[in-house]
Amino acid sequence: MSRAGRQWLSYSLAVLAILLLYKYMDPHAPKPQVPTANPPTNTESLQPPGLAGEDLQIEGALSPEPKPAPAPDSPTPHEPQNELQDGSHESIWRSLPMRFAVFPNALPPTDSSLGLRSIQADSSRFPKSTGWFSEDEATKTRKRKQAAVKAAFQRCWASYKSLAWRSDELAPVSGVPRNALGGWSLALVDNLDTLWIMGMFSEFEEALNAVAQINFEDSPSELVNTHEINIRILGGLLGAFDLSEDPRLLDKAIEVADMLYVAFDTPNRMPIIHWDLHEAARREEQIAEETASLTEITSFSLSLLGYPKSQMTLNILTPSRLWPAKFNARTERLDGDVYSVGGDFDSIYRTLPKAFVLLGGRYPMYREMYERASRIISGRMLFRPINIENLDILFAGSVRVAPFPGRNPRTHVETQVHHGSCFAGGMFALGGALFDIPAHHQIADKLLDGCLWASRISPRGIMPEIMDLIACESQGDCPWNEEHWRREIHHKSVPSADPDMDIDAIIRAYHLAPGVVAVPDKRYTLRPEIVESIFTLYRVTGRQDLLDSGWKMFEHIRAATEVTNGNAAVEDVINPEGEPGHLDSMGSVWMAQTLKYFYLLFSPPDTLSLDEYVFNSAGHPLRRPEETLRGDS
Repeated sequence: MSRAGRQWLSYSLAVLAILLLYKYMDPHAPKPQVPTANPPTNTESLQPPGLAGEDLQIEGALSPEPKPAPAPDSPTPHEPQNELQDGSHESIWRSLPMRFAVFPNALPPTDSSLGLRSIQADSSRFPKSTGWFSEDEATKTRKRKQAAVKAAFQRCWASYKSLAWRSDELAPVSGVPRNALGGWSLALVDNLDTLWIMGMFSEFEEALNAVAQINFEDSPSELVNTHEINIRILGGLLGAFDLSEDPRLLDKAIEVADMLYVAFDTPNRMPIIHWDLHEAARREEQIAEETASLTEITSFSLSLLGYPKSQMTLNILTPSRLWPAKFNARTERLDGDVYSVGGDFDSIYRTLPKAFVLLGGRYPMYREMYERASRIISGRMLFRPINIENLDILFAGSVRVAPFPGRNPRTHVETQVHHGSCFAGGMFALGGALFDIPAHHQIADKLLDGCLWASRISPRGIMPEIMDLIACESQGDCPWNEEHWRREIHHKSVPSADPDMDIDAIIRAYHLAPGVVAVPDKRYTLRPEIVESIFTLYRVTGRQDLLDSGWKMFEHIRAATEVTNGNAAVEDVINPEGEPGHLDSMGSVWMAQTLKYFYLLFSPPDTLSLDEYVFNSAGHPLRRPEETLRGDS
């Protein structure tokens, strides 16, 4: 990577932070007033060789090297903060001097155009909601389903409040509290916007009072994950502020953003993901990690958009196409030979169109990056699986690149699919609507239909974490071939190829549905990706069948995961006999994303319209700039 490329990449990761809290925060503007007791009435309401024939290029303007700044003594998290004139206290993170100054002149080229296309389908594509005194059956059914989702959330919230209040999470089987993210009350922060959306305003106020007392200057954890803090805690605070306009949320968001900024204080300005904030507060030297996930690195691009630090830059990753999973943040080398949209890759690609929207369309590089990446993903990673129903569905696999010196590298599509990659349907739907790419709507439909098929063939109606399928030889007609399926099971099950193996016994023992070769991970961890895509496609297209698909999925998940103290991850979703086996885990994602998307699916479509809000990777709604929509549809 060239010197200019390294600097572009590092600047890109330390600006999208000059640019969203500007939307939220003007130091000279009066703070917004706490809303009076009139809540809203509608509460329902980098380019890999071999993938595109080009060498990996990161381009950008050369900017000055960072200069170490003096590191004077500074307070630790346990020492008193600086008192301000208004009697409040300034966070130590804001007053902490940086060792490596970052220059503010590395913003990418901008486009003055603000007119963005409408994303959400026209209101005529959705059923009209009738009044309370003359409700039709469809409205009654929708409200009944919405109420069922809310009841599931209330049940989990009540358990968390009684057994794990102010902890990060509740272990639902043992009923004990757990701290998984710094001990900063993750479940409280992560669910503030969900409480507001569901009309639980007294619970919202109670949670907000607790959140206001969180001390982000110290943590019982030795290391904290800045990626998770960014998308869940900072994202949660911003999402709740955009809904309620309560200034306490903005104050806390700025405090967290100030803290995250310190994690960028490394020689090359690459953020530290697994970060010792105690060492940082003592002004010990920091250096970026040798092994990092690009998803974690790039996740800063939404919540930190517009963070008003004059020396902060975060342009995000450059006009390239695809990125491998692993990244050496210390040397700025892209390591790895596997390219995918699942697992460690999801936030990278779905962030691109969302960043374009939140920046008001002023930064065309995000559109260019999305369009380039999506062309390669659709042409090289997506595959149609062999299935007994001969359905025209798609899944997102992985591409492994094998370099050959002096020759073009060879690529191989791996047909192992991850539940987490099911976000891709929603991503293509969003990008297709935003950038007027009709082919992406078809891709989105087929990707979502693939994940719904994988759920349907599972005995419990839930797609497992990981499954191996067989790719059709072409995108055309793909008739069922049982012998091919059995050969692949034999090959997958026994690498030594025992010719006397009883394939039928393997199929029975491992509960393999026709077309499924193996299920390496049979769990369901309360993931939101499928319902997120259902919600997104429903809002973008108005497909009415998705309401039924979403309801069936909710019923299956509720039946398999419900335990005394909430809902628990499931050990095995493909064994139809006996209990599924509950794991003692109810990650905050369950209430903050999965149930939120189910609830919004059965809400009137003008509730958090996609033309008004962008959902970050953790499901938090960030309000779009008012001027970004001109009604072009």
